Amino acid sequence: MTVLRVTVCELECETDAFDNEWSRLAAHVRERSSQLVLLPEMPFAPWFAAAPHYDASTWSRAVEAHDRWMDRLHELAPATVLGTRPVVRDGARHNEGFAWDAERRYRAAHLKSFLPNEEDFWEAAWYAPGKKEFEPCDVGPARIGFQICTELWSMEHARLYGKAGVHLIACPRGTPHSSLDKWLAGGRTSGVVSGAFVLSSNRCHPAGASPSLGGQGWVVGPEGEVLARTSQQEPFATVDLDLSIAERAKTTYPRYAV
Repeated sequence: MTVLRVTVCELECETDAFDNEWSRLAAHVRERSSQLVLLPEMPFAPWFAAAPHYDASTWSRAVEAHDRWMDRLHELAPATVLGTRPVVRDGARHNEGFAWDAERRYRAAHLKSFLPNEEDFWEAAWYAPGKKEFEPCDVGPARIGFQICTELWSMEHARLYGKAGVHLIACPRGTPHSSLDKWLAGGRTSGVVSGAFVLSSNRCHPAGASPSLGGQGWVVGPEGEVLARTSQQEPFATVDLDLSIAERAKTTYPRYAV
């Protein structure tokens, strides 16, 4: 039996209190001896996609902020850190999923491929979609796949991740208060479709802020069971995952039949 201790979170990413929230997260990770931490979507800069038009200076500030915070990921070590950040690859702007650990440092893992384009979430105006390459990567004993926010709704890719033997699907989010139940339902379905654990961490904004990003990170099991959930009162949640459960789930209904 291989057990992986994972932490999900909700973070207010745009307040003066962020440094304090980060310190609290680091303390939680140390106290719980977490082995893997999932951060929300692009957590180290304001949510620039709330603006409907690309602005070069705003983008540059977001990239620079994430550059600076990459140097602080060691504060969560020895845990492996999963997250996303704005990058430029081959001359194009992207939202890149990554894995970081103290030994191998930063590893690019996935480019977000499905982009919303609507009020408060004008992501298609800010960066380009990736090539829809959903390739697993190995993180310690676990094989993981990324489905960044909107990508969670591509259940075909969840199914293919399951066929590829992933233990965990990581879903960093920036999603609103109004749809928390819907996103949890999506995570539960993704777990059943893939036969994998599904982890999600979300950005959150203080009450009355715009856009209204709603927090609530969660961990879901391969049968859709909710194993952990964060809240404003408890913004971090840590749970032990038996990876053999995900391996066995691949052989059971409905995974073997589809």
